[in-house]
Amino acid sequence: MITLVSAPSNLGLRPPQASSVPGCAKAPEALREAGLHRALAASAPDGATDGGVVLPGRYVDDAELGSGRLRNQNAIIDHSCRLADRIATVLDRGDAPLVLGGDCSILIGAGVSLARRGRYGLVHLDGHTDFRHPGNTDRWASLGGEDLAAAVGRHLHEVADIDGLGPYFRPADTAHVGCRDDDEHLAEARSCLAAVVSASSVRRRGSDAVIASVLQVVAADALDGFWLHVDVDVLDPAHMPAVDSPDPDGLTPAELRDLLDGLAPAATGAEVTIFDPDLDPEGHHAALLSALLADGCRHLGTGRS
Repeated sequence: MITLVSAPSNLGLRPPQASSVPGCAKAPEALREAGLHRALAASAPDGATDGGVVLPGRYVDDAELGSGRLRNQNAIIDHSCRLADRIATVLDRGDAPLVLGGDCSILIGAGVSLARRGRYGLVHLDGHTDFRHPGNTDRWASLGGEDLAAAVGRHLHEVADIDGLGPYFRPADTAHVGCRDDDEHLAEARSCLAAVVSASSVRRRGSDAVIASVLQVVAADALDGFWLHVDVDVLDPAHMPAVDSPDPDGLTPAELRDLLDGLAPAATGAEVTIFDPDLDPEGHHAALLSALLADGCRHLGTGRS
């Protein structure tokens, strides 16, 4: 059974403008209103259930570039540990968690939870490599754009090695799919991770070939499973403009659906991030995303051995 867990964190993002907070914390309820829970309950072979919400602490824009701290650092660490516990509860009863964020910092909670259990791989579907970290820029402070670097151990010890568990995913067990060809950290990601496939490469190679190459990395016999991260800015903004950092030349909904359909069955669990309902006042993009997830993720976890 799929268990939907809400993780409405916006802690990893910079304010969209002075005195405001990011809107992606509203995403779980916007997707519920758009019918995602009902659709998965009907389409998933074993149905779907509501796993409740893991509330984040208060958003405070408390870090500046060069301060040596992440924005909302303490709150992110606290939320990550509580989210890790909730994911563990879902996994312990044999269900597949589908975590609805929120920003990409929720990946740390999934990483902590899985690192406690064993050795897991990661598929990072995202329009950006999210590989910014203190070693490659002095403009770091927002974990929502630095989550993959933290998940594979290239960030502050405080977030990349919670409880001595880092790296939560070994670089050799990690694949990224969906960044744009001009991503500023693409070369470093390629030098570190087992597989990096840009959005243009998905289009050129085809979804089946990309799925096969990614599963070679994350479904190896040495691994206990893998986590599927889905940042909806992997989609082209012509289809999904309701994100904080839209970039052209992304995937089509059909391409993302095919990737999800091929990867989700073998995944231990998944998360969805960065959709911002503040940028979707009529709810049209929430409806599109809900339908896409209900279709692409309906077999989440069903192929696990």
